[in-house]
Amino acid sequence: MTIYSPIHIVNFKSIDNLSVKRDDLIDPYISGNKWRKLKHILTAVNLKQKHHLVTFGGAYSNHLIATAAAASRNKLKATAFVRGEKVENEMLLLCKLFGMTLIFVDRERYKNKKELFSSHFGNDESAYFIDEGGASNEAVIGCAEILDELPEVYDHIFCAAGTGTTAAGLLRGINTHQLNTKLHVIPVLKGGEFIKDEIGKYEENQGNLILHTDYHFGGYAKTTPELINFIKCFTAQTGMLIDPVYTAKMFYAINDMAQNEYFKPNAKILAIHTGGLFGILGMKEKLS
Repeated sequence: MTIYSPIHIVNFKSIDNLSVKRDDLIDPYISGNKWRKLKHILTAVNLKQKHHLVTFGGAYSNHLIATAAAASRNKLKATAFVRGEKVENEMLLLCKLFGMTLIFVDRERYKNKKELFSSHFGNDESAYFIDEGGASNEAVIGCAEILDELPEVYDHIFCAAGTGTTAAGLLRGINTHQLNTKLHVIPVLKGGEFIKDEIGKYEENQGNLILHTDYHFGGYAKTTPELINFIKCFTAQTGMLIDPVYTAKMFYAINDMAQNEYFKPNAKILAIHTGGLFGILGMKEKLS
C-alpha cells in the first residue's frame, strides 16, 4: 500500500533546514506512528481470524481513535478500556462514532491490562489484545519500515517517545541498514530513562541510541507557558501543526540543541512527525 508521508524542510529559530518526515499526513484518523503500529497488527488479526479489537488508553488517546477507525474500515468490532473516571470529550466522541465500545476503569485496575482483558473477554475467541499505544513487535516492524522510505542517509534522526515502541522500530531500521545514524529519543514523561529498557526488549544493539530526558516539561501531557508559546510560534511560522504531548517537545529539543551548537555544521537531521494532533483538543484552553 502506498502511503503519503513526504519529507518537508523546516526553518524556525535555530532550526536550519530540518527535514521532517510527515507521517502526520498518512491518514486523518489513523495518523503517524499509529498507522505504522496498527498495520502489521491488523495483518495478524486477519491471519488469526479474530474479529474484535480490544485495547487500552487514556481519555485523550490518539491510539484509541486510530484503533476505532481501523476497526470500522476493516469491519471489525472494537472495545477500549479507558483509564480513569467516566468523561466526555471530542476524542472519545470520535471513538464512539466509529463504533467503539468504551469501558471506563479506575487507575488501579487499569494497571493490570491482561487481567482486564481476561475478565471481560477471556471467553471471546474472536477478541484480540492490543496493548496501550499499540506496543508490540508488530508495531516495531511497522515503525522500522520508515528507514526503507528515506531518500538519503541522515546523521541524526529524532523522535518523541511515550512507550518507546516507535523508537525501537527506528533503531531496528538503522541497525538493519547498518547505518551510523544517531537516533535521538525525547521521552515526553518524567523519569524517561526507562525508555531505554523498553527499547531493549525489541532491539538489543543500542550503540546508536541517545536519550534526552530533560524535555518532558513536567511530565506526560504536562506543559509550561514556554512550551505553549513555542507551539504557537512554530505553527504560525511553519504552517505545520504540532501537538503539546509529543511532537512539540521533540521540536523544542531540536531547536534547543541547535541553539547550543550540539550539531556539526551541515549535519543532516531528520525529525519524525508522529501525528497525534488530536492531542491539541485536550489543551485547547491553554492554546487559545
